[in-house]
Amino acid sequence: MIFQAEDRTRTKKQQADIAIQMALQGQWEQAVDLNRSILESFPADVDACNRLGKALTELGRYADARDSYMKAIEIDPLNLIARKNLSRLSTLGKSAPKKKSKKAASQKLSPEMFIEERGKTTITELARPDMEVANQLTAADLVKLVRDKKGNVFVETMAGQRFGDVESRLGQRLVKLMDGGNQYVAAISSLHEDGVKLLIRETLQSASQVGKLSFPATVTESVRPYIKGRLARGDEDDSSALDDSDEADDLVAGSDDDSDDSDEGTLKARARGRLPGADGDDENDG
Repeated sequence: MIFQAEDRTRTKKQQADIAIQMALQGQWEQAVDLNRSILESFPADVDACNRLGKALTELGRYADARDSYMKAIEIDPLNLIARKNLSRLSTLGKSAPKKKSKKAASQKLSPEMFIEERGKTTITELARPDMEVANQLTAADLVKLVRDKKGNVFVETMAGQRFGDVESRLGQRLVKLMDGGNQYVAAISSLHEDGVKLLIRETLQSASQVGKLSFPATVTESVRPYIKGRLARGDEDDSSALDDSDEADDLVAGSDDDSDDSDEGTLKARARGRLPGADGDDENDG
């Protein structure tokens, strides 16, 4: 009997890890099927309920996602991940089109890109966020940095919807560096009730910018990325992986070795880093 219980636990963990990988790769249909299969064997698995809710949300199936999160709350009335996502779904429901349609799979930033490289990564709070648009995104979703004619930098979804501005001083610094040939990638770090945190990472340094840090570490925030240290952002039971105020949306729910519902969902990840938060200080502009 002991061996059978161990086998069931091992199988459950393996299936959860696969479900997490599916979420990371945007394979939402497959993630729905696998998490439902897990729930058939383990009906009280809160993490699977939350992962299922996440996958259904990504597919635009908001009513089904709501049912999945409600089931998670029935099992665990104090589950913050399910509660936060239900709140989010109520916002999405108001702005969602009446005609039922699938949400296009989002493009995700690789977990490895969230690992700190001093001076090359930063987390910044977006100015003037449009939460109606932002709430359709999740942690790790790729977004676009766009410059306007006045030299400011704003942020768009990959579909071209503007939903916030980069803080002016940091934006001005980025414009100078991009004019010099540097290239950057940006992704959602986390969402909270009325704001968005954005990860920006230097992906190419021009020869003309050698020796110049994109993000001088004059101010270092203690930021826990959307990735948890065990495998790849596993939401739910690993829910300490995003900022405490984050929507950390549960890209995926974690495995069963630790349960901390103090945060929204977290991604299990192969790496865990601390990202320097910079506000665009020009001290190293030389």
